[in-house]
Amino acid sequence: MVAPIRLTVNGVQRVASAEARTLLVHVLRDQLGLTGTHIGCDTSQCGACTVLVDGRAVKSCSMLAVQAQGAEITTIEGVGANGLHPLQQAFWENHGLQCGFCTPGFLMLAAGLLESAEPVTSEMIDDVLSANLCRCTGYQNISKAVHAAAGVMRQ
Repeated sequence: MVAPIRLTVNGVQRVASAEARTLLVHVLRDQLGLTGTHIGCDTSQCGACTVLVDGRAVKSCSMLAVQAQGAEITTIEGVGANGLHPLQQAFWENHGLQCGFCTPGFLMLAAGLLESAEPVTSEMIDDVLSANLCRCTGYQNISKAVHAAAGVMRQ
């Protein structure tokens, strides 16, 4: 049975329809055209599909679309919609990407952490980044970029 799902995605009210078993990542990509949210593994291991749901980083391949009913969702397309977000700038300046496939997931994961109200420590950043996989960069520049963005966002 297909049911309507009402979401606020990147600040815009949206309505999609999905069966109870449809994953959020498929609604975002296939129905709403937000293809920046990548599908990397379909097992919630890699994190390429990470989005913010009500401000919390969630792997959208492990969340049913119906669970997002009424939620505020931010995808990579909504980050820096009015110019580069400090994270995007830091990834650029610190070479925090190589092939770029994992980058949206890392940016969303870091955004969830850095936009929270609590002070962020270096250990917290490194711990959070361990939730996603990158097959190209070796993580050093990703970590450096998030640390740089954290410094800018604290000011």
